Amino acid sequence: MKISVCIPMYNEHAICAATARTLCRAMTVYCMRQGYDWEIIFCDDGSTDGSLELLQNAVQNEGMNRVRCIGYKQNRGKGAAVRTAVLASQGDVVLYTDCDLAYGTDIIELGAEKVLEGNPFVLGSRNLDSNGYAGYTMLRRMASKLYIKVIAVCAGFRLTDSQCGFKCFDGDTARKIFSLCTIDGFAFDLEAIKVAQKLEIPLTEIPVHIINHRDSKINIVRDAVHMLGDIRKIKKRIRRL
Repeated sequence: MKISVCIPMYNEHAICAATARTLCRAMTVYCMRQGYDWEIIFCDDGSTDGSLELLQNAVQNEGMNRVRCIGYKQNRGKGAAVRTAVLASQGDVVLYTDCDLAYGTDIIELGAEKVLEGNPFVLGSRNLDSNGYAGYTMLRRMASKLYIKVIAVCAGFRLTDSQCGFKCFDGDTARKIFSLCTIDGFAFDLEAIKVAQKLEIPLTEIPVHIINHRDSKINIVRDAVHMLGDIRKIKKRIRRL
C-alpha cells in the first residue's frame, strides 16, 4: 500500500525545503508504523524565485530519496500544478495539500485512513470544525465563507467547503478524476468535485482547521470573477462528459 502526497508550489523559496523535511519526518513515522510505502511529489508551477532549484538541491544533499520534484517553466495556476502531480502519482491513496502545510501533517493520516475505510474522495472542510478559521481576521473569515457560499449556489452543490486546500482520494479515483479536468486556476477544486459527482463517486467531508497560518494569495474580488467564469465553463463541460 502506497501513499502519494502532492504539493503544488509557486514561489515558495522561503519554505519549500523545510516543508519537504517536515513531510519526510511525518510520513516516515506514520508509514513505518502502518507498513506503508510513500512518496512526496512537489510540482513547481513556473516559480521565478529559484524554488525548484533550492528544493532539488535539498532533496539531493539531504538524501530525501522519496521526494520527487517535477514542474514546468511557465506559470499556469494551482490547478495545473495539482493535476500534474496527481497524474504523476503512483499511490493507492493520493492526497494534496498546500506547501505551507496549513492543516498540519496529522490530517494526512486522518484523510488516508478515511479513504482506506472505503471513502474514495475525502474533502477537508473548515466549516465543520469550530476552529476551522483560527487565525483569520473577522473580515477575512466572513469574506471566505461568503465566497464559498456564492460558489456553492452558482455551481449547484451542498458541500460546506469546496475550496479547502486538503483533499484525499483512492489513487485510481484521483487519477481518473484529474484526467478529465482542464481548469488551471483556483476553480480546479470545484471541477474535480463536479467531475466526481458526474461519475457518481461518493464525497465525504472531514473537519480541518488551520494550524500554520499565513496571508492568502487569493484576491477575493478578482478571483471570484474568474471563478464564476470558470464555473460556467465547468458546467458546460460536465454536461458533455
